[in-house]
Amino acid sequence: MITSKQRSYLKSLAHSLEPSVYLGKGGLTENIIKEVEVNLEARELVKVKLQEGCTLEPKEVANQVAEQVGAEFVQAIGKKFTLYRESKENKQIELPRAR
Repeated sequence: MITSKQRSYLKSLAHSLEPSVYLGKGGLTENIIKEVEVNLEARELVKVKLQEGCTLEPKEVANQVAEQVGAEFVQAIGKKFTLYRESKENKQIELPRAR
């Protein structure tokens, strides 16, 4: 579980990120989950965009994906959401310390 200070820090990092995973009208598939997994391991912070044909709600999908891949939900704005998970092999982000 990340603190509000850590979440705020991750939001600031995510601001300049481009989406690396796109969710279309096919919805949430195994391939999307795998893609999120790969991106989380490589980058730790992943932005996902729901495209025009997708009828799912960003927050619902974000929480569902986060639960499946063991990630933390950071934020959802419009049709985009951001997830964070510390990488085992490729640690890049140093979170502010929790008190």
